[in-house]
Amino acid sequence: MLLKGLTAEFLARRIWPLEAGDTVLVHAAAGGVGLILCQWLNRLGIRVIGAVGAVEKMTLARQYGCADVINYREEDVGARVRSMTGGLGVPVVYDSVGAATFDASLASLKRRGLLVSFGNASGPVPAIAPLRLSQGGSLFLTRPTLFDYIPDTASLDSAAKALFGVISEGAVKVLIAQRFALSDAAKAHIALSARETVGASVLIP
Repeated sequence: MLLKGLTAEFLARRIWPLEAGDTVLVHAAAGGVGLILCQWLNRLGIRVIGAVGAVEKMTLARQYGCADVINYREEDVGARVRSMTGGLGVPVVYDSVGAATFDASLASLKRRGLLVSFGNASGPVPAIAPLRLSQGGSLFLTRPTLFDYIPDTASLDSAAKALFGVISEGAVKVLIAQRFALSDAAKAHIALSARETVGASVLIP
């Protein structure tokens, strides 16, 4: 839980000044970081719209904190997000998928919104012209790395304390949904790249 949980911590608590009642979009909501992040945001009073890539993942995302769920393979994510927000869009989109969802993420943001591109499961996002952010409504874009948010012992201790706090109170649960023998590591990689997994995966020596 530690790497995924610390990532969720800075995304939920420190990358943007969210307030209770805000609505955000989380891509890969049924993934390892996604399930933790959605629960944590829900714990903070944030309405979470989750985006997933399979029908069977929609129920799981709802169970782990999403108020609404979009199947991005079958629906227009930007249009659905706007329909859920009175046409405004959301102030923050959390996107760990990358190339496949980048356009939908930009289309989901409200004026002066922030796109947090923190992963590239589908491949890296291509170069983007700054003018496109202007045309989308003076948007912000960041590509954060966890270790810039825990650069010293004090910040790491603070983040870890917050993580263990929400887990000990039961607000965040870590789902281990797949276990592979270490000899089947290649199968684990294939399953991950095909987005066939949910939650966390563990290799057993």
